[in-house]
Amino acid sequence: MSRKRSMGRPINGVLVLMKSAGMTSNHALQKAKYLFSARKAGHTGSLDPFATGVLPLCFGEATKFSQYLLDADKRYIATFRLGVATSTADIEGEELARVDASGLSAAQIEKALAAFRGDILQVPPMVSALKVNGQPLYKLARKGQVIERQARAVTIYQLDILAIRLGPVAEVDVDIRCSKGTYIRSIASDLGEALGVGGHVSKLHRAAAGCFTEDQAVTLEQLIEELGERSADVLDHYLLPPDAALEAIPKLALSNISSHYFCQGQAIMDMRVYRLGNQGDTVRVCREDGLFLGLGEITDDGRVAPRRVIATGT
Repeated sequence: MSRKRSMGRPINGVLVLMKSAGMTSNHALQKAKYLFSARKAGHTGSLDPFATGVLPLCFGEATKFSQYLLDADKRYIATFRLGVATSTADIEGEELARVDASGLSAAQIEKALAAFRGDILQVPPMVSALKVNGQPLYKLARKGQVIERQARAVTIYQLDILAIRLGPVAEVDVDIRCSKGTYIRSIASDLGEALGVGGHVSKLHRAAAGCFTEDQAVTLEQLIEELGERSADVLDHYLLPPDAALEAIPKLALSNISSHYFCQGQAIMDMRVYRLGNQGDTVRVCREDGLFLGLGEITDDGRVAPRRVIATGT
């Protein structure tokens, strides 16, 4: 029996989507995939349903490099509510405790937040996509299970206070730039615990993911309006190249002949690689006309060996 051919267009590229509140990241992905009539697509790290902001989506061959966005630094604008603890450490959870926070001062909050800058240890929340023994924690949480989680090291590169509103339930607006795997909800909860009043995130907006910022992002509503009754290719101008997330990786341009052999899986002799890095380092390989071919690794004898090649590079 012949295998059924997958439906959709074989498009390749990165879409910087502005996710709206009230939908899961997967719902946003599937909607965008449908609008572009794309054969293959994947997102690069979930945003909670209540959260908004930058959600890069990879189409086609770009999915091969989504890990670079998963591993990238992020920037968030968030509001912490102090005085109310919830089951999920965010606004969607069940209220667990309420403590009058009117005794807090701005100076106390600022001093407590200082402990969350730099290299810190975080215990992931139970309601998260982190897997333990192959099971996402949120699935265990739905069953009422609470298991011990290991603290993980993350880095908070920047944590600026934008505004503080004091009262029985105090609010703190913050601007956070952090490493991968950081849970903003955990910062809010841990801050509330440190101040003795509990806390959670009431608003969360991702302003940047890796090299992509909200200035580059397009909403689903914009895509729907522009598409109208026309064919999906009218939206292709929103797609960035498959290597858009790899710009920090040094680039090596190969001749057409060398490009051909690289795409066939052969290591290419090119002493220029030593100007780009050392043995074992990754390089971004392109054809002389700029066409992205994939990622290669510098070998000990001055060659670049294919590590991840895209199908359109042949």
